Amino acid sequence: MKEDTCCFSGHRQISIYDTMLLTLKLKKEIKKLIKEGYKNFICGGALGFDTIAALTVINAKEKYSDIKLILALPCENQTQKWQQKDKEVYEKIKLKSDKIIYTSKNYYRGCMFKRNRFMVDHSACCIYYLTKDTGGTAYTVNYAKEKGLILINMA
Repeated sequence: MKEDTCCFSGHRQISIYDTMLLTLKLKKEIKKLIKEGYKNFICGGALGFDTIAALTVINAKEKYSDIKLILALPCENQTQKWQQKDKEVYEKIKLKSDKIIYTSKNYYRGCMFKRNRFMVDHSACCIYYLTKDTGGTAYTVNYAKEKGLILINMA
């Protein structure tokens, strides 16, 4: 599975303008990867880039029915402090995903990093949106570099 799997990582705060551009760029990149043989796409279920990536994969599934959206979620109560509209989008994504994996039952300091390592450890490629050298995305991209993944920055 690892050879035909791509994961996503990116910032949570993204402007509406950048969201539109990212969606177009992701659509093109995902299509390219599908043509190269990628079938599994792992998303972390966070706000921002993860949501954009998951929705883009869901849309791609309409044309490429053999691809799979796998959600690797850090804990069962990830959305506890989210706004209602974000929770609704999250639930729709969960319904349209092919598989959901919780890397921890409950939230704890470090569960997001555990989720990120899981995604990288089960992928050959990582598409990411990184505009600064600190935070969870930077950590994940550095970990993916160490593991030898193909890296594609959408920024």
